[in-house]
Amino acid sequence: MWLGGRVWLQVFGQVCFNLRRLTFARTWGGRRGPMAETLSTRAEAASGLGAPAQQNGEAGGDARGEQPPGRPEPAGPGVEPAPGDATQAAGSGEQAATAAPGPGKRKKRRGATGERVVPPPKKRRTGVSFGDEHFAETSYYFEGGLRKVRPYYFDFRTYCKGRWVGHSLLHVFSTEFRAQPLAYYEAAVRAGRLHLNEEPVQDLSVVLKDNDFLRNTVHRHEPPVTAEPVRLLAENEDVVVVDKPSSIPVHPCGRFRHNTVIFILGKEHQLKELHPLHRLDRLTSGVLMFAKTAAVSERIHEQVRDRQLEKEYVCRVEGEFPAEEVTCKEPILVVSYKVGVCRVDPRGKPCETVFQRLSYNGHSSVVRCRPLTGRTHQIRVHLQFLGHPILNDPIYNSIAWGPSRGRGGHIPKTDEELLRDLVAEHQAKQSLDVLDLCEGDLSPGLPDSTAPSSELGKDCLGELAASAQKMDGAVEAGPQDLDTVPLASGKATEIDVVDQETDPLCAECRLVRQDPLPQDLVMFLHALCYKGPGFEYFSPMPAWAQDDWQED
Repeated sequence: MWLGGRVWLQVFGQVCFNLRRLTFARTWGGRRGPMAETLSTRAEAASGLGAPAQQNGEAGGDARGEQPPGRPEPAGPGVEPAPGDATQAAGSGEQAATAAPGPGKRKKRRGATGERVVPPPKKRRTGVSFGDEHFAETSYYFEGGLRKVRPYYFDFRTYCKGRWVGHSLLHVFSTEFRAQPLAYYEAAVRAGRLHLNEEPVQDLSVVLKDNDFLRNTVHRHEPPVTAEPVRLLAENEDVVVVDKPSSIPVHPCGRFRHNTVIFILGKEHQLKELHPLHRLDRLTSGVLMFAKTAAVSERIHEQVRDRQLEKEYVCRVEGEFPAEEVTCKEPILVVSYKVGVCRVDPRGKPCETVFQRLSYNGHSSVVRCRPLTGRTHQIRVHLQFLGHPILNDPIYNSIAWGPSRGRGGHIPKTDEELLRDLVAEHQAKQSLDVLDLCEGDLSPGLPDSTAPSSELGKDCLGELAASAQKMDGAVEAGPQDLDTVPLASGKATEIDVVDQETDPLCAECRLVRQDPLPQDLVMFLHALCYKGPGFEYFSPMPAWAQDDWQED
């Protein structure tokens, strides 16, 4: 009897276990579909939605699915709605889509009638450098000792900034993108060159929302740089070391993209995905190092933080520099990040540079420089303070600093007046690129360059105006002509352009500019040596640093 009861208990326990398994299987089967879809969608977002550079032509209808009623908009990049939001929306009386998505398809999300849909932001892939698709955008040609870039079409891409939310595109373009008149943006809309969430913009009055994605196709012109080649000094499995010519930026910035060291190495030496280990000013030449991997980059940057690296420069300065070693420890303050101007000021960051004269030819001196800190324009600012600015420094040997040109920190004007006079001088000389500016950068945020301070004398202004007349281009068509320019509609203007070197909307195409002389693109500051634990790289001494060199 007792044994029979024991067997009955075992049978009863097995039946209960099987019932629980059956109930769990039914419950899981009902939930598996939505959960699998959620996991699949998130995996796709992590792997398939790359950087904005990949969105052109790839973000199709399914990827830009509509938003379901009642579902809140994404809070920011990378933020996805919670799985329970759809349930809450249904519970509040809103209907969700009932059709289950087929294999390989994503469920489309619908928005309320008349409401503009904002798709969730696409996740960027970090650490991806420039590749063949970027290098193939255009090509170089050489003329008059200059490296030039053929004009090309380029997509500027950005997500909506927080300060733009709630404002119209018209407001954003009129307040923050003043490089072009509003007539240009209206013409760009008619030509189908402005896109919002990969849909052509129909009206500039559209109000921006959080996570909106903007794409603006422009016709891009780059300033010329010297035709001097970027020479390889060394290459191994860890680093690439080059001799950078003057006038070429290290990486894309401002108006420069293809005329940069990064792009030249990729296009002409097939060296890609490099990590800059330090920077040189655009006008500075000499030793420049790149790491081939992120691990090497981090290792050397750690050595930089630990002050284990040493840099040595050579320059040619005004006048007779003292024969004995000179150490300058004056703090340096950034006057303007936008213009890229610094000066000595007690409120600045601590700096130290050691100088030693190498030669003197009766007019100028060759000086070796060892910066012990790494502030912006440190060598140039300290030499200006010592009264021996670099001979052809377009910023720190400028008349805009006053009669003494900043010697001893004496600057008889406010920072605003200084910036205004620097911009006025280089605007007259058609050399705003020296300040990393273009005409469209002059407002807002910069003083009116057409009203220089009284420190810039009338005689000097006359000289600059005469120089401008020699160099100034002629505008063949004003901005108002954009209303009468014949344009193809939609994507025809964007894609079916046979000759991309000229464009009916491009103001730069209607300008005739005189090329700079190659010697005007060289500043007498050269990175001679860069060394650290286990490595030491040298660049040849430039011609202007030789003992027998004479000024023209």
